[in-house]
Amino acid sequence: MTRGFGWSEFLFVLGGLRWTILLSLAAMGCGGVPGLLVAILRTAPIRPLRWLARGFIELLQGTPVLMQLFLTYYGLAVVLDLRIDPWPAVVLALTLNAAAFLGEIWRGSIEAIPRTQWEAAQSLALTYPQLLFLVILPQALRISIPATVGFLVQLIKSTAIASLIGFVELTRAGQLMTSVTFDPMTIYPLVALLYFLICWPLSLASGMLERRIDGSSGSGGRR
Repeated sequence: MTRGFGWSEFLFVLGGLRWTILLSLAAMGCGGVPGLLVAILRTAPIRPLRWLARGFIELLQGTPVLMQLFLTYYGLAVVLDLRIDPWPAVVLALTLNAAAFLGEIWRGSIEAIPRTQWEAAQSLALTYPQLLFLVILPQALRISIPATVGFLVQLIKSTAIASLIGFVELTRAGQLMTSVTFDPMTIYPLVALLYFLICWPLSLASGMLERRIDGSSGSGGRR
């Protein structure tokens, strides 16, 4: 038995949007700490640490996020006999993916700080952790804001893979309502519109921040 697309169906799809937002924020927040660690290791003076961080980044960036989700959801059950629910599986997969991409974004921001800033901090006899956290990272954070916001847009769209393991976010909610109403030409444009309404303001903010930082920093990104 089918039914038409009405207010209750719209609210169901809108409920999926809530989970898309929460999933994006969880992955971004949880991926930030390991991402910062990866960025620091990528710029560390100890070569094996740089190799370790680079290997992590290349592994996660060089494989589809969908495969990472399947390995998290199904692989843990097969290898460790550990079956986890879709929510933590998706958060874990997207967290690891976010850590790799954020680590590379922030690594580039750290290396964009002029060499004179490093040398000036070293002349004050600061330790390497002090140099990073007191001098370099505050400047790198400012530079990295546009790219970080841009990655958040990518992450929001990546949450759609959660639908493949049954987690009801925006895409899955649209699929379920389509199977009930048989009205894909109403529901899927609505789903696309909701993604657009989230991502478009973030894309505008990313471009605006990038222009503002470029205008105020001048040659700050050159060594």
